[in-house]
Amino acid sequence: MTYRAPVETIQFTLEAITALSEDIAAGHAGSLTQDLVPSIIEEAGRFAQERLAPLNWQGDQCGAQFDQGHVAMPPGWDQIYRDWAQAGWNSVDLDPHWGGMGLPTRLATVAMEFWTSACMSFALGPVLTQGAVDTLLLHADEALKKTYLPKLVSGEWTATMNLTEPQAGSDLGALTTRAYRQDDGTYRLKGNKIFITYGEHDLTPNIIHLVLARLPDAPIGTKGISLFLVPKFLVDEHQHPIQRNDVTCAGLEHKVGIHASPTCSMVFGDQDGAVGWLIGEENRGLNCMFTMMNKARLYTGLQGVAIAERAYQKALEFSKVRVQGRAALANSKASSSIIEHPDVRRNLHKMRALTSAARAIAYAAARAIDLAHMADDPAVRKKAMTRAALLTPVTKAWCTDAGVEVASIGIQIHGGMGYVEETGAAQYWRDARIAPIYEGTNGIQAIDLVTRKVLVAERDDLQEFFEELTAIAKKSHASLGAAAQILGEAVEVLKTATQWLDTHAHDMKSVLSAATPYLNLFGTVSGAVWLAQGALYAQHQKQAGDNKRVYDQAIMDARFFAQNFAVHAGALFQSMQAEVSPSDDFE
Repeated sequence: MTYRAPVETIQFTLEAITALSEDIAAGHAGSLTQDLVPSIIEEAGRFAQERLAPLNWQGDQCGAQFDQGHVAMPPGWDQIYRDWAQAGWNSVDLDPHWGGMGLPTRLATVAMEFWTSACMSFALGPVLTQGAVDTLLLHADEALKKTYLPKLVSGEWTATMNLTEPQAGSDLGALTTRAYRQDDGTYRLKGNKIFITYGEHDLTPNIIHLVLARLPDAPIGTKGISLFLVPKFLVDEHQHPIQRNDVTCAGLEHKVGIHASPTCSMVFGDQDGAVGWLIGEENRGLNCMFTMMNKARLYTGLQGVAIAERAYQKALEFSKVRVQGRAALANSKASSSIIEHPDVRRNLHKMRALTSAARAIAYAAARAIDLAHMADDPAVRKKAMTRAALLTPVTKAWCTDAGVEVASIGIQIHGGMGYVEETGAAQYWRDARIAPIYEGTNGIQAIDLVTRKVLVAERDDLQEFFEELTAIAKKSHASLGAAAQILGEAVEVLKTATQWLDTHAHDMKSVLSAATPYLNLFGTVSGAVWLAQGALYAQHQKQAGDNKRVYDQAIMDARFFAQNFAVHAGALFQSMQAEVSPSDDFE
């Protein structure tokens, strides 16, 4: 089947979970007006369905092709990329001063979900480009901005993020790429990077690499890392490429999934050194790069949402046409479509509820980013910035784990047909499996949440967040019925678990051991509460006479999620407290 953009579901999420209309009315959405929202969503969905979705299977089978330093994308990708960029889709929430639309991140999130569901391999390129734009806006000097931002914002050029080296993955302090100062103010870089998404391709005439490197006199560890802009082609004052830089692609990784996304091994300075320009201050590169990584982490979490949606759609369609056995309550003696079997229906509901909860978390994070940048009140911006920082690791980790789980259930629903490539169900799992790994593994996200967001958080901000969850849970009986009690109890467990972290803050071994189950608890409870908020909104709309299928689904998903996922809150807290033995050698 082909992908169908869930336009109505997205519109519901924007209203029920992220209060987009309220923010527009309050002036917290830039120049966006309410009448523009439906047309933007519908047009993005149409491009995803009609242009990008047909690329997915072909791209997976063909993949990006490497030949002597050059990378060829699958046939037809270059034209579709140009059409996508010329339509302005790369610039939805980017700065209008440099050619962007200046719309809320929530709408960019909608568009990115559509692109990723339609073809994850395609969508990965823009993620890095848009993150690079954010980094340059905040940290680059005016000369670099004028030279590179217009073409990056438009999508005429793309960008990469060069962190990882063979010996330096999550431990960036171990990187060895060197940068040498030059008399003209530039730097010459020498070193190797691996796992570089879209490090080389034939979609655009130039590729702008953001590279972490170490100066000869830099301090050891992460405090001695600087960030540099290194273009594939050096350009003149009119941004015309004039000379190939000393940057080459040494090969492509042969990956489990995302085959059409070129994951490159890059060599900087194989000859005289790659010419680069410093971004920000020397030895402060990680501060700059985290700007890029924050957006990348939001969009990585969104990849979990997007693949889950695509896997759910495929499993649902298959369950309607696959005939096996006779359902227990079937009216005839003929064989039944598998969707009539209760266990298959339960699995489908698990897929949809997990997808909805993950979407709610990701879009709530996007709203926090919007308020942090667009709210007029400095106090509102400050609180929103703290909220965005709190939700970013949860979005990245919880949503990507959900994406893998949903894709796996999708294979299960297909049965043996799902385990062969011809049906396409396996591709979603293969594509989704990278998301919990890159942009900081989910274990690292859990540690970040606990050590840098919860234990050092402004107590008032965290308390306010918990009070919001409690207030929604208390009101949810009208829409959730008996499941509201489960929700309320889950919120209390989250509070207790947070207090447990506070009391054990002196014991870092216990804190780090508890980090992953705590993040799972945090995401599960937050997702359950936001689904309940959506159910309350749906109930209100139905009582006002507005009957839509999406409202019934929202109420069912909130109840199902509370009864099947939030109900495990206590077990997750118990898992937090389980001792991890330092003496076990695992032989």
